[in-house]
Amino acid sequence: MLRTTLAGLRAHKLRLLLTSLAIALGVGFIAGTFVLTDTIEVGFSQKFSAAADKVDVSVLPVRGESTGVARPMSGAVLEKIRAVGGVADAQGLVQGTSALIGKDGKAAGDVPTAGISIPEGSLNRTSITSGAAPKTATQAVLDENTAEARGFKIGDTVAVLDSKNARHEFTVVGLFDAGLDQQLLYSGAVGYTTETAKAMTGAKGFKEIDVLASEGVTQEAVRGSVAAALGTGYQVRTGEQYAADLARSNGADTQLLTLGLLMFGLVAMFVAALVIYNTFNILVAQRTREMALLRCIGATRGQVFGSIVLESAVVGLLSSVLGLLLGYGLGAGALAVLAGAGTSLPSTGSAALTTRTIVLGLLIGLVVTVGAALLPARSATKVAPIAALRSQVEEHTFKAGLFRVIFAALLLVVGVGATVAGVGMVPGEVALLAVAAGGSFVFLAVLVLGPVIVKPLGAFVGWLPAKLSGVPGRLAVDNSRRNPKRSATTTVALTVGVTLMTLIAVLTGTMRVTFTQQLDDQFPVDYMVQTQDRGSGLPRALAEDLRTRPELTSVVASRETSAKIGDKEYQVGAFTAGSDFRPKLDAGSIDVLKPGTAVVSDYDLKQLGVKVGDRIPVRTTEAGTVDLTIVGTFDSGESNLTGVTVPAEEFDRYFGPVDDSWVMINAKDGVSPEQARKAVDAAAQPYPTAKVASSTELRGAFDETLDMMLMIITGLLGLAVLISLLGIANTLSLSVHERTRESALLRALGLTRPQLRRMLVVEALILGLIGALVGVVLGITFGWAAGQTLAADVVFQLPVLQILAFVALSGLAGVLAAVLPARRAARASIVGSLAAG
Repeated sequence: MLRTTLAGLRAHKLRLLLTSLAIALGVGFIAGTFVLTDTIEVGFSQKFSAAADKVDVSVLPVRGESTGVARPMSGAVLEKIRAVGGVADAQGLVQGTSALIGKDGKAAGDVPTAGISIPEGSLNRTSITSGAAPKTATQAVLDENTAEARGFKIGDTVAVLDSKNARHEFTVVGLFDAGLDQQLLYSGAVGYTTETAKAMTGAKGFKEIDVLASEGVTQEAVRGSVAAALGTGYQVRTGEQYAADLARSNGADTQLLTLGLLMFGLVAMFVAALVIYNTFNILVAQRTREMALLRCIGATRGQVFGSIVLESAVVGLLSSVLGLLLGYGLGAGALAVLAGAGTSLPSTGSAALTTRTIVLGLLIGLVVTVGAALLPARSATKVAPIAALRSQVEEHTFKAGLFRVIFAALLLVVGVGATVAGVGMVPGEVALLAVAAGGSFVFLAVLVLGPVIVKPLGAFVGWLPAKLSGVPGRLAVDNSRRNPKRSATTTVALTVGVTLMTLIAVLTGTMRVTFTQQLDDQFPVDYMVQTQDRGSGLPRALAEDLRTRPELTSVVASRETSAKIGDKEYQVGAFTAGSDFRPKLDAGSIDVLKPGTAVVSDYDLKQLGVKVGDRIPVRTTEAGTVDLTIVGTFDSGESNLTGVTVPAEEFDRYFGPVDDSWVMINAKDGVSPEQARKAVDAAAQPYPTAKVASSTELRGAFDETLDMMLMIITGLLGLAVLISLLGIANTLSLSVHERTRESALLRALGLTRPQLRRMLVVEALILGLIGALVGVVLGITFGWAAGQTLAADVVFQLPVLQILAFVALSGLAGVLAAVLPARRAARASIVGSLAAG
């Protein structure tokens, strides 16, 4: 039987080519994921180790239990460490915010640039890529990315704001690599001498102290001495431990990336399993006489079963090896693309192919292939020896058994119940998981009921093609419905991909419209001005200047501070605006906001345990404790008012002259957006940290993010669709071979070659449309359900054009998959095919 199986594989080399490709693509994606993430992780470890090689001991403060914040270490701690025996040198690292001013006179970036200290000597872990480290109080270095983005180079003079927003100028003497510090990569950084960094950032101490051991003293010995000298409240680690911890903490991000990509890989392998199952099902049906002859000459059922399993194992192993090679190429290609796009990835020289990746790739491909072939192999053992004497093999008919219907009904009830429960829950992670579980059960029910629903769907989808294509179209519809079990398995593979793509399209469309509406509710203006770090304020002169601009109207300025009400801190604020500003209240009226009163958000009302008409004691800095009567309430999620809002004049009496937190502006009717933006920018220009944003820009940034996410996810799911199309092509190819005699008979009865080709193409079109139709219905349904779990007030949006494109592409892909099988069937000799049958 072994020789017979291997001989059969050698005799039909092309028979399992498409199946092999399906396995190879699935394994390749999973292997590529591991190659990509393993390479990045190795690079991280190498880079962290290289940086930590310069440090023998690292000291960090322990985070406070109640605050979760680590207090900076003082200069006294640094001196205590320097006095420890075996310590050759110790340097403290300073880090805070230090806003760099761009060439346009405004603070660079959306967040303030970080200010860091560059230690002197061998403990300097900062990689100076060009120039030199700062030596004096007027010298600074910039990270390479910021220098390139802002157009600065060595020798330039740059302006930087200190912690009190005072302007200082420095000469750029060098550029450095920010390395793997994600915070510095995001914000950019300016490096100074240690004392200058303290002065610029306002830091009260050091965030870290690095220690260099004396010659001949081990890291562990110095660590023990330093830990003993400092006592509790500090993390004291050797350089090796420090590097390992950094790599491990960064590895959490790598693991998240791996899990995310593996989800798409598992979807691809699931689709590949359906293709494999269908392929072996057809192969077993085609080889009924061959199996029966083997039984006639003495082969046992176990040997027949083993031959099919062996065949699947050989195909799975060879395909997995091909998948590993493909995965290595995909991983290396992804690294090259990311590097070309300017992503800051550590350099490792080449892609990493680990033993784990090889073993997992081979194991997954083998297990999925053999597992998918078990049921067809079992059905092969049921072939009776007498079947070898039949001149023509009877095609299996399908009947929906009672067990199948009951089992599918149970899955459907559980799935619908979980989905309804999830939609009814408070939006959040638990609700989303409930909907995801419900969707999985419903999909399994559709999988079980596939052979039952494929017949009516085939008639529905094939009605128009049958009308347009005449006899070939009608024959195609009959063929697609003849073996519903095979057709269902073929179309389910495509259904998986279309369902997920439709679901993502519905979700992104819904999120886009929902965000736009929420933005209109919360940002009902043309422009907003805020400070870059959100922690400081805007001078009130800015709002006053904006009110004098003829291009603008409805300038609303808000200011706030914290104050104690009872034993808790609350935000108390006020606003200045024209009479046309009418904030929406759920109860009461803004007109009754007079001295001694306040309007309070629904959230703060609940926290305080009060209602409209009650009085609350507010502890102020200037007027002592004042009792305020609540005269109105508003929705905290839909209003820009501060939690406890009081009249503007009273606010100044309570807290003194507090700067504005933000300013909202509308353009005057008839003024173009360009003119209005110029007026706002001109007013904000004297204030470097004042950042102007518009609702249009916010929408654009959100839309760009959603479009990119949709493109990436659709691309990743495209692999599953590609595998399912291989399955359609495989099914048609094997089906053509199975129906050789039938095709020849049709040709003998007058069907022309173009008509035969058209029949097979229309059949593939129908299969593609059935899969797309089921996928679209499931995707829309669960896209809507998932959207309800994301927010309280979701505006459902159906991206009709995208969904129609998915359906059209599915049908077109099915047609393309049928081209080669149809050509081969049309070229076959009528006489030869009848004789072979």
